[in-house]
Amino acid sequence: MLSGCASLPESSAPQALGTINQQPTSEGPMPPAVGRDPALLLRDFLQATADPTDQHAAARQYLTPTAAQRWDDTTSTVIVDRPDTLFESRADDAATYRIRAQKVAEIAPDGAYRAMEGPPLEYKIEMNRIDGEWRIAELPDGVVMDESAFAKSYRRYALYFADPNATSVVPDLRWVSAPKNQLTQRLLDLITQGPQPGLAPVVRNNLAPPVSVRTPITKVNGDPGEVGVGIGGVRLDFLGAAALAPRDRELLAAQVILTLARADILGPYVLLADGKPLDDRYANGWTVADVQQFSPEVIAQNRVGLHALREGGLVQVSADGITEAPGYFGAVRNLQSASLTPDGQFVAAVADAGRPPPEPPRTLMVGNYGGTQFPVAEGTTISRPSWTADGSAAWSVIDGERVIRVVNDRGTGTVSLQDVDISGLTTGSNALRLPITEIRISRTGVRVAIIADGKVYVAVVVRQPDGKFALTSPMPVAVDVSTPAVSLNWLGGDTVFIAFQGNVDPVRTVQIDGSGLLPLTNRNLTAPVRSVSVSPEHQYVADSRAVLELTSTPDGGEPYWREVPGLGANAVPVLPG
Repeated sequence: MLSGCASLPESSAPQALGTINQQPTSEGPMPPAVGRDPALLLRDFLQATADPTDQHAAARQYLTPTAAQRWDDTTSTVIVDRPDTLFESRADDAATYRIRAQKVAEIAPDGAYRAMEGPPLEYKIEMNRIDGEWRIAELPDGVVMDESAFAKSYRRYALYFADPNATSVVPDLRWVSAPKNQLTQRLLDLITQGPQPGLAPVVRNNLAPPVSVRTPITKVNGDPGEVGVGIGGVRLDFLGAAALAPRDRELLAAQVILTLARADILGPYVLLADGKPLDDRYANGWTVADVQQFSPEVIAQNRVGLHALREGGLVQVSADGITEAPGYFGAVRNLQSASLTPDGQFVAAVADAGRPPPEPPRTLMVGNYGGTQFPVAEGTTISRPSWTADGSAAWSVIDGERVIRVVNDRGTGTVSLQDVDISGLTTGSNALRLPITEIRISRTGVRVAIIADGKVYVAVVVRQPDGKFALTSPMPVAVDVSTPAVSLNWLGGDTVFIAFQGNVDPVRTVQIDGSGLLPLTNRNLTAPVRSVSVSPEHQYVADSRAVLELTSTPDGGEPYWREVPGLGANAVPVLPG
């Protein structure tokens, strides 16, 4: 199975595409190779642009003195795949080339990654030979770097901010190129600067003015050198934090500790508020275990076990075998999809109503697990329901264009229907195309993963002043996949697990910023894969013949898909959420 961060260790390795550059030596970056052919020099330049140190000093060595002064490296940063250097003309001391490459992503100044698709990037480069060496004389502003060089220089990190209900922290992925001994300060600076614009309205930042970090940051023993490198821990004094409420102090600690721990910056973490312990219980230092209850991966743990739909009814799957779920949902034989609340007390399911046209053939049913149930919505199509972490609402899509929340008031036992504003999804530069066929809400409640017209998006959930909800800031992910997506689910807080049509890499994962699109093994899978249901601990799919679980061999060999016995060819797995 995939490794989930259900219980974060003292240092949890971040997901990365490469390694961090070592700190530059006193001699500075390596100069261009002597006598280099202009086409090869251009390729070297596209590698050197991945080092942002001193305003891309390494890359500026490849430019003429005038071009090095004129080049503005702040306008944009674009990552490209296998750039071509196309020859146009050459004289004794001048040459013209054209760079053409497929755009992969854009990196914002704050390190935010934006996966890109569209026409290739193409631009002209003028080169001159100066004192026998070729140098770039004219180039457009902005940084263009080869994806392979980006993977070696930059690394993906998760910043954490508090959710609106102060119950968990929300990941905000950034890409940073920094030596390890500067990384602690860099990550804390990014937290202080705040979340990405699309996320800002729906999270809270407890490390924002008037709270700040007193410098210098030191190891636990007060040594300011090499903080975050190896053992020694981190000592932080937060100015202005003494005025924070106890819960906000806990969330501040969670933001900082989980950010540093996922960056492999080891504890203990001694946290102070205006010179005194942030919390007297942890005066000698915090550990990851002290804040892991706020981690999305811990919140996403499956505490109910595996269920499935078999022959239209809900069944429970355990080591002792398969048993029919109690009550209505286990007794019927017309369920098309279903979802359980994380505590297993409520079920939302889509039923085949059996009505002839033109009556709506699907009905959304909500009820107690083993108890009463009633219909709440009808439609020609109704997507698989998705419950919030607290079980207060189930999300679904009616007829591909109407997103709803079924609000479940446990105090009164009433259920109400609320429409969700999706105008923010269908306008703007990243506007998606209807219909929406799948929607899954994250355990933090701050994001949704969506399949719309076969493409995968991650959007932000905004609670409006009137108490209703809207979906905004759609971000396309899995942009390089040409086959339509058919099912998806959240794997922790920053990873989406997706099934695609076809038999080539039908199951993949991708990060919420669109980076790290990775195929999973297809050993024992028989296409098509129809549905996925996952948690950090267990991942299940339904293919054309069975329900299968992703399994690893005891010796750590290649993972494979193992059939869950007894469910049959038409069953689908059901996990909470």
